[in-house]
Amino acid sequence: MQSIDETRLETDTQYRYEYLAGFMGFGPEDAALIQASAPMLGPLIPLLVEKTYEKLLSYDATARHFVPRQAGYEGPLPTGVANLTQTDPQIRFRKEHLSRYFMQLLGRSYDGKMVQYLDMVGKIHTPKAGNKEIDVPLVQMNALMGLLADSLTDVISQQPLDAATSLRTIRAFQKLLWIQNDFITRHYVITDQT
Repeated sequence: MQSIDETRLETDTQYRYEYLAGFMGFGPEDAALIQASAPMLGPLIPLLVEKTYEKLLSYDATARHFVPRQAGYEGPLPTGVANLTQTDPQIRFRKEHLSRYFMQLLGRSYDGKMVQYLDMVGKIHTPKAGNKEIDVPLVQMNALMGLLADSLTDVISQQPLDAATSLRTIRAFQKLLWIQNDFITRHYVITDQT
C-alpha cells in the first residue's frame, strides 16, 4: 500500500499531479499517444474550437463570462450577452486561447512546466488570476470539461486508427482531462450546501 501525504496534495502541485497520474495510470505511454495524435488532431483544432464556442455562446450561464474584459485583451468589449457572436474581437481572443490549450495538450512535454500550466488553466477561471471580475462557477467549468472530453472522443473515434490505438488514445485523453479537471476544481472552495 502506498502512503500518500494528503496535506502535501493540497500544497504541492507536482506531488498532486504525480499522485493523480499514478492513481489513474496516466504515464509516458499515454503522453506519447496524445502527442502521436497531433498530426491528426492538430488540423481539427479550429473545428473543435468553433464547436466549443458555439455551445458556450448558446447558454446565458456560460456566455456571460465573455462580457467582462479578459486578462490580456485590450480591444473593444461586447455590449452584453445578447449581442455576443462568434466573431466578436474578445471571443476571437478567447478562441485563440482555447486553440493554444489544445496545442499545449498535443505538443507539450508532460513535465513540471506542464503541471504549472494545467494548474494555471484552473486558476485563471477564478478571481485568483487574470481579471478579478471573472469568476466562472464550477458547474460551468465541469460542463466545459465534459464537452471537451466528448468532442475529443468523437473526433478521435473518426480517425483512421486501428481499434486498439483509437481506444488507447481516447483513454489517454480521458485520464488527462480528469487530471485537468482536478487542477480546475482545486481552485474552488467547496462548502457543504445541505
